[in-house]
Parts: sequence; C-alpha cells; structure tokens
Amino acid sequence: MACANYHRHSGCSRYYPIYFCLPFFSGFGTKYANPATLPTNVGQGVAFNPTGTAIAVAHGVTPFISTYPWSAGFGTKYADPATLPTGDGYSVAFNSAGTAIAVSHDLTPFISTYPWSAGFGTKYANPATLPVGIGRAVAFNPAGTAIAVAHFNSPYISTYPWSAGFGTKYADPATLPSPRGRGVAFNPAGTAIAVAVDDSPYIFTYPWSAGFGTKYANPATLPAGEGRAVAFTGTAIAIAQSATPYITAYPFSAGFGTKYADPATLPTFVGLGVAFNPAGTAIAVAHLSTPYVTAYPWSAGFGAKYANPATLPTGTGYSVAFSN
Repeated sequence: MACANYHRHSGCSRYYPIYFCLPFFSGFGTKYANPATLPTNVGQGVAFNPTGTAIAVAHGVTPFISTYPWSAGFGTKYADPATLPTGDGYSVAFNSAGTAIAVSHDLTPFISTYPWSAGFGTKYANPATLPVGIGRAVAFNPAGTAIAVAHFNSPYISTYPWSAGFGTKYADPATLPSPRGRGVAFNPAGTAIAVAVDDSPYIFTYPWSAGFGTKYANPATLPAGEGRAVAFTGTAIAIAQSATPYITAYPFSAGFGTKYADPATLPTFVGLGVAFNPAGTAIAVAHLSTPYVTAYPWSAGFGAKYANPATLPTGTGYSVAFSN
C-alpha cells in the first residue's frame, strides 16, 4: 500500500489539502476513501508506523501533524498533541519500535517529538542543541537509538542519540553537506546515513556508528539536480531530484557503485519524494506534475513503469511512503 501527500493550486494562489492513498500490490489498486477529517493544509510528509496500523501526515497550518488509525483505510483521526509543533510540518517519522513520533518543521525548535501509543503522549523536551534552521526531513536509525534532522542552515544535518528523548548532539561530520539539507535517511543496516542537498554533488553519504565517519566518495555520475529526498534499500540508494531524469539510483555498499540506468519512462517533472517498499521490490517517486506519482518494479534497477492509478492525485506530489 502506498500513500502520498499532494496539493492543488487555485487561481487565488491558495493551497488546499489533498491526501491520497492506494493499495499497491505489483501496481496501484483502487484509491481508498479520504479520511473523514482531512489534514488542514498542504501535506508535505507522510509515514506509517512499523506495524502499518497508523499513518501520520505533516502539513501546513495548525495542528501541523495529523494522525489516523490505519487498517485498509483511514480510521477516526487521533487527538492532536497537547503541545503542537510550532510551525508548518515538513516531515514525519516513527521510530522502529513504533513508540515515538518525530515531526520536523519550519519554526524553532525545528523538531518536535512525542511518545506514541495509539495516540500522542506528552511532548519530549527539545534537544539541548537545536537544529539550525528549517527542519526539512527527519529520520530514526533502524535500531531506534539515533535521530537525524536535515535542515536549511549550517551544518545542514544534526544527529542525536535517542532513548525516550534526545541525548547530547553528535559531532558534525568533518565534511559538511553543502547547502541546504532537504532529505535524510539511514540504510537498513544502520551503518550509513545520507543527506540530500541543494548544491553539487547533491547527495552526501557517511558511515554511521554512533556518529559520522569519513564522508564516502561522491558517485562517479552525480545526480543531475538538487537533491530533494533520499531512500535506501539494503543494496541501493535513490535520490529524487530537481532535473531530468528526476530520479537517480545507485548500488550502495559502503559507498556508491555505478549508476543504474534511468527508467525507460521517466517521472514527468521535479522529483520531491522517493521510497522503496519494505521488500525492496518496488520504488515510487512523488513529483511536481501529472500523474504526480510514478512507480516501478525494482530488482537491481528500474523495471517497466507501473500503470498510473485509475484515480490520479489532484496536484503536486511532495512525499510518498509504503506500509508493511
């Protein structure tokens, strides 16, 4: 099952919230009904909890985060957290145990975290050293012992130990990402971390073991434009980007391999979100123009594009996620 966040644009330049979920079994099924209570504005990040029993949407306009039970469709919206994020939500993530949820957002403290158990608990204290600038993406490592935030100002990536709250910020990488941090992901083994950024080489990757190792060499063939999002499988890394082919993928094993061939049918415009399914057998890209989401089989490279969903999303795709 795949979900994505979208918006449409009207003549008066106002944005309307649209949320879009589809069954996905080797291709798109019939669109699920919208939630009874919609997110309040543009959805910019989406995540399922590890058991696939809850779904969260980071969005503009208070409450900035909306969450729902999930069981082959949306349940009744969970109550908002007692202490809301302070600004527009850009990204959301659950830890691997499903006991915590994090939201990155555009106003200080730029990251808000909560216990999670079929609803929000009391907000955790902010980290002692805050991220610097708009929090654009957030991720927990697979073990749930670290949390990373990609953000707009130097050092562009901030990481912390995590154990029911923030520990002391890890040292910045010796080689900082270039401006600005847009996307972040750990590999499934938790031994590498990647940051998608606005400037060449557009993707920075590092070994990870309770802190940053020495930056891996850039890929021989760089992504073609600004990195907007990044995702790993166990053996590959993919970057959604601003210039054609809009999605770039590489083998990854303690560094980049030779770039995979571009898909035969490209996404139609700027790639803003990317995800592999949990089995690593499909990849989806959320993008700026119709059909707004494009998906492919994956097996050490792109297969033939899946047919578009029968009911298309109605506007720009910002983010995409698969459930288990």
